[in-house]
Amino acid sequence: MKAYVFPGQGAQFVGMGKDLYENSELAKELFEKANEILGFRITDLMFEGTDEDLRQTKVTQPAIFLHSVILAKTLGEDFKPEMVAGHSLGEFSALVANGTLSFEDGLKLVSQRALAMQKACEMEPSTMAAIIGLDDETVEKICAEIEEVVVPANFNCPGQLVISGSMKGIEIACEKLKEAGAKRALPLKVGGAFHSPLMEPARVELEEAIENTNFSTPSCPVYQNVNAKPVTDPSEIKKNLVAQLTAPVRFTQTLVNMIADGASSFTEVGPGKVIQGLVKKVDRKMELLVLIHTKVNPKIHEYKKEA
Repeated sequence: MKAYVFPGQGAQFVGMGKDLYENSELAKELFEKANEILGFRITDLMFEGTDEDLRQTKVTQPAIFLHSVILAKTLGEDFKPEMVAGHSLGEFSALVANGTLSFEDGLKLVSQRALAMQKACEMEPSTMAAIIGLDDETVEKICAEIEEVVVPANFNCPGQLVISGSMKGIEIACEKLKEAGAKRALPLKVGGAFHSPLMEPARVELEEAIENTNFSTPSCPVYQNVNAKPVTDPSEIKKNLVAQLTAPVRFTQTLVNMIADGASSFTEVGPGKVIQGLVKKVDRKMELLVLIHTKVNPKIHEYKKEA
C-alpha cells in the first residue's frame, strides 16, 4: 500500500513553492486563493522572504500546509493515497489529501490554529527540547517526577523524543535526562510548549472552529497523532484533531502501525525530507520517495527514491 506523509513545523525554507507557482496554472490559482483567504500575501514571504519571516507561527504553519497540499493537488487523478499521516500540523495537510477537508477549510483551520497557538505562547513563556539517545520510558518517567510543567510532546522515532513545558521545567528536565544517559538534551528555538497542557487555551479556541467545519468521509484512513491508529469516521477525526494540541504526537507508533498494516512505500509530500529520516529509523529497508514537480514539463511529477 502507498503511504503519503506530510511534514510539520520546522520543514520550511525560503523559496518553498516558488517552482510550483511559476510552472503550474493550478498551483498559481491555489496560491492566489490562499493569499485572499489569509488576508496577506503569504506567497511573498514564502518565495522572497527571510528565515525570520518564515519562523513566525502565523506564517510557518499555513506556508508548510500550502506547499504540501498544492503539490499533491497538481498531481490530479494520479494522486491516489491508500493511507495518509502527518506530523502535527501535517495532519491537516493529510486530511485535505484524503478528502476529509476542502482546501479552503483546511487552510482556514491551519491559520486559526497558528494564531491560537501564538496567543497561548504569549500567555506564558515556554519552550521545547530534543532528547537524543534515551528510551521513551525513561524520558516519560523523569518528566513525570518534575513538579514543573514538562511532558513528552513528540515521539519522533526510536531514540528521539521532544519534550515540552515551562522554561524552568525544560531546564530541570534537560539536566536530569543528561544525568540519566541522554546523548543530547537540546533546547529548541520554538515559540512555546506545543503539544503540552500549556496549549489548553489554543485547544479550546480551535475546538469551536473545528466543530463548525464540515468534515467529509475520507477516501482512505488517516493515522492520527493522538492514538497512531487509522481513522475514517469524521466525528472521530474531529475529536482527535482537537485533542492533538495538548496531547503528544505519537509518530513513532504511527509509522510502526502503518508498516504493520501493509505500507510498502512512504512518499513525503511537502518541504524538506524530515519524515524520511524518521521512517529510516523505524525500518531501514522501507522504500522512501519524495514527490517533486518538474520544471521541464509542469504536468510531469517524479517520485525520487532516496538512498
